[in-house]
Amino acid sequence: MSKPALVILAAGRARRFGAIKPLAPIGLHGEAVIDLIASDAVAAGFEHLVLVVNNDTGPEIREHVASVWPSSISVDFAVQDQALGTVHALLCARDFVSDGAAFGVSNADDLYGYEAMELLAGHLRTKASNVLIGFHLSGALVGSDPVTRGVCVVDDEHLVSITERRQVIHRGDEFLSEDGLAPRVLEPDGLVSMNLWGFAPAMWSVLDQAMNHAKAASEESEVLLPVAVEDMIEGKFLLKEHSLRDVRVLATESRCLGVTHPGDLVIVQRELEQLISSGARPAGCFASLH
Repeated sequence: MSKPALVILAAGRARRFGAIKPLAPIGLHGEAVIDLIASDAVAAGFEHLVLVVNNDTGPEIREHVASVWPSSISVDFAVQDQALGTVHALLCARDFVSDGAAFGVSNADDLYGYEAMELLAGHLRTKASNVLIGFHLSGALVGSDPVTRGVCVVDDEHLVSITERRQVIHRGDEFLSEDGLAPRVLEPDGLVSMNLWGFAPAMWSVLDQAMNHAKAASEESEVLLPVAVEDMIEGKFLLKEHSLRDVRVLATESRCLGVTHPGDLVIVQRELEQLISSGARPAGCFASLH
């Protein structure tokens, strides 16, 4: 089986952050988030990267990649011209993913770590089946500002459901969700989705159906990837392969460093510096290519 492609979703508007999050300088030498994501992905074995960008910030991201990334990296750009959610963003990348090939998906503003990327790439190299890399909640929060996390129910390494919990914070010794839903106190060791997925080739049909269902309700409906996956698990779509409903969850001990709020930048920079000092990360980008 050939090495898989990774689709990196970089078309978000970053309203809360106030800048282009994929280009936030978090590295020891000012490397951007997206540089470190790509570096980990290439080291883990992804041979082709597809960046989904929007018309507003896309040109700046393209220019950055052209000036910073090694020319040996195979990269394409797909444009999401409407803000219709992550399912639509992923569909915009379809023409750049080889027919009949499994593929990975990640955000462009979350640094997942090499271990998490290697888990994903390793699965896709041997199995053309759906997978979610799950992070422990305690390792998926940065700073004190509230965030949204997809809390997973997992049975014997298989995904049962994802519930989007809003206003998730770490206060004292507790992890809380102040969205009014139960339970309010969340398990720190519980697994959450940070949008690091691997999908079988037949998943494109599911994504098409998810968008078509949404358009039937409103032409401006946003469709989120975790919602589409949960709808698939619940049997709401016609499936080419019944096995698509089987989504394996691989837990990682990696720390997921994301920049959601402006105040997160300094925290992520500090944590990343500590990881480099301890030898857990290389000091620069694309060390595997040297």
